[in-house]
Amino acid sequence: MLTTAARPYIDASVPVLREHGLALTSHFYRRMFAAHPELRQLFNQGNQASGVQQQSLAAAVLAYAANIDNAAALAPVMERIVHKHAAVGIRPAHYPIVGRHLLGAIAEVLGDAATPGLLAAWDEAYWLLAGELIAAEARLYQTVGTTPGALQPLVIQRVERDGDEVLSIWLQTPEGQSPGPFLPGQYISVEAILPEDGLRQLRQYSLSDAPQQPWWRITVKREDGHDGVAAGRVSNWLHAQAQVGMTLRCSPAFGDFHPDLAGEAPLVLVSAGVGVTPMVSVLNTLVAQRSTRPVVFVHAARSGRHHALRADLAAARQALPGLRTWICYEHPQDEDQLGTEFDRVGRLDLRVALARLLPDGLSEADVQLCGPQAFMRAQWQALLGLQVPAERIHREVFGPELLDHLL
Repeated sequence: MLTTAARPYIDASVPVLREHGLALTSHFYRRMFAAHPELRQLFNQGNQASGVQQQSLAAAVLAYAANIDNAAALAPVMERIVHKHAAVGIRPAHYPIVGRHLLGAIAEVLGDAATPGLLAAWDEAYWLLAGELIAAEARLYQTVGTTPGALQPLVIQRVERDGDEVLSIWLQTPEGQSPGPFLPGQYISVEAILPEDGLRQLRQYSLSDAPQQPWWRITVKREDGHDGVAAGRVSNWLHAQAQVGMTLRCSPAFGDFHPDLAGEAPLVLVSAGVGVTPMVSVLNTLVAQRSTRPVVFVHAARSGRHHALRADLAAARQALPGLRTWICYEHPQDEDQLGTEFDRVGRLDLRVALARLLPDGLSEADVQLCGPQAFMRAQWQALLGLQVPAERIHREVFGPELLDHLL
């Protein structure tokens, strides 16, 4: 617990972080990478270049300061961070490095405003948080049965293109076995050594099939770059290089985004774009379990060419008696068949979809959301407007999360 001496400084930091948080985190990363260039391999350099990672850290620091006495609000965010850290192999030895450069950045960005009392308070707050994360990560590594940064070699058994931008890759151990257990909705890290500069990068991809299968499958969208955002180096590398027989080094499965499939309440799966991948893992798991649970599957895509894993959805429609679906194509193509392949032209209006599929309301439903940040914000607000309790809404954002719901 934060001491009474430190608390006023942390409280007073909230408006300062709102104004200077991005400058502080940007300076922090520059400072840390200059002193420890080897740490670049643990951080997504695409997100660094776009500034998204700096924005996400600024939001996280602000959310921590604003909710430091609200353990219930921070708990799900902490759980998500623990899994992300484990997926890239964060070790206890990394925390002193981060702490030193974060405190240094605060002192250098705030200048005279960074008084000894303020720096002491943030040192205390940082190590309070770091201690909780280190302990939680140690427990997770033990539960999964791995060590920080451990990767296993997996052999590509099958590669299949799905539409214009998506590639599915089936992975097994060299002995032809499943790489290990996972929960539907979890992800793995995939290692890439990029040929242009030899930079080692890890990227997280959701597992897109059922854990009952003797393989892992990942479904990767090629990020081409647009509006000044650079193309995804790892996704393009995978699309160019992945072939049967190739070996990829991958982490165990991590992630806290997995529904309780033993429940009886309606399960609502809402996704957009490649956010469909964990939802299909859930559907395929329910098929393997021969579930009769009520399931609502809502998905938004640009068109049929951008609607990944349609064959899995078609199979689930045949196998799951409780499944109801609603598909929106924003810009359907001539070959897309309204009323057969999709249900509505334009952007998803979740209120319309759920009124059709769950006319009795959402009071008992469990909701899973996955997709781009703007989509997630819109659907989160729509669900709250429909009186869905926040604790029944579970989210997985592809990319750093801005945590606006805590600010």
